[in-house]
Amino acid sequence: MQHAAATTGNAGHMANAKIDRCSPTHVMKTLFKWLRFALYFVIAFVAVGGALFAYLVYAPDPAAPPLSGTVKTGSIKVGKLTRTYLSYVPGGLPTGAPLVLMLHGSGESGAQIRRETGYGFDRLADRHHFALVYPDAARSAEGDWNACGTVGDETAGKASVDDVTFLTRLVDKRIGAIDGDPRRVFVAGSSRGGFMALRLALEVPSVFRAVAAVSANVHTADNFKCSVSQRGTCSVLIMNGTKDPLVPFDGGTVSLLGFSYKYGTVMSSQASAQFFANLNHLVGPPATIETEIADGVRVKQVTWKDDPHVEVELVAIEGGGHGMPQPYRRRPRLLGPSINEPNGPEVIWGFFDRQQK
Repeated sequence: MQHAAATTGNAGHMANAKIDRCSPTHVMKTLFKWLRFALYFVIAFVAVGGALFAYLVYAPDPAAPPLSGTVKTGSIKVGKLTRTYLSYVPGGLPTGAPLVLMLHGSGESGAQIRRETGYGFDRLADRHHFALVYPDAARSAEGDWNACGTVGDETAGKASVDDVTFLTRLVDKRIGAIDGDPRRVFVAGSSRGGFMALRLALEVPSVFRAVAAVSANVHTADNFKCSVSQRGTCSVLIMNGTKDPLVPFDGGTVSLLGFSYKYGTVMSSQASAQFFANLNHLVGPPATIETEIADGVRVKQVTWKDDPHVEVELVAIEGGGHGMPQPYRRRPRLLGPSINEPNGPEVIWGFFDRQQK
């Protein structure tokens, strides 16, 4: 009898336990437990994501240097689009001064590339007495310059984007505004801006005395939509890092981590420079200079010049990543090694200055 009672008691206790687990109190405790776990997971995810962003993507802007002139915003109507830009004119700029255009990279603006280069071109403009323009690309589906690659949209809204016309008209406007020398107009570009600079060298070489393309190569034939002047191009400088994770130094598909940004296929940096040398019939062997500028960083300069009016130069930065090297700002780690030397703006201005001689 006692055993039967014990058995009955245990069965009742187990039934009560089952009832307790289904009780509102137990359900609420379980729900709160899972909500707390989900909250901790979200907090950890945000923390890890924030840490990765800070490490791979975030790059603080440099302090703006004291400058002799002023930066102004401007606009110009091209077709149905109103195009915008920043301009910098040093104080006391003489008549007949040169003009330099600086083209930003993918998804950026003129104001951003100005900061991204550490205000390096502004500093040089004060020292060497030239004016600057930082144009903005139209915000199309790709959000970028309409360069030579066949990949990408060429419209902003419903209006066709004609960046070549925009930039050549902008040159006319700014040369008139500063009473500058139309024979000394130069353009530099980084990343997608570098690709656009190469298009200007190919299609309107009479407008620009020289161009400089950073982190950009010539597109392969199957991915090339630009027209090529049979009369040759202006002088061209190509500056690329050998560890660029986006624009492959040795040629191939332009992409970031294989998926986040795609712009078709390009030649190698060496073949890109040779492409321009061939267009300009620079048949002599190039001169090569190699310089070690820091631990693990070497600069190889390959120059073609057997014509007094045209020069082609490849500046290969051993160990360099994507973007213009300069000493004022660390670039995002996601874009490869960020090195301080050589000073990209100074190298580019040195190349431009040689073309004026």
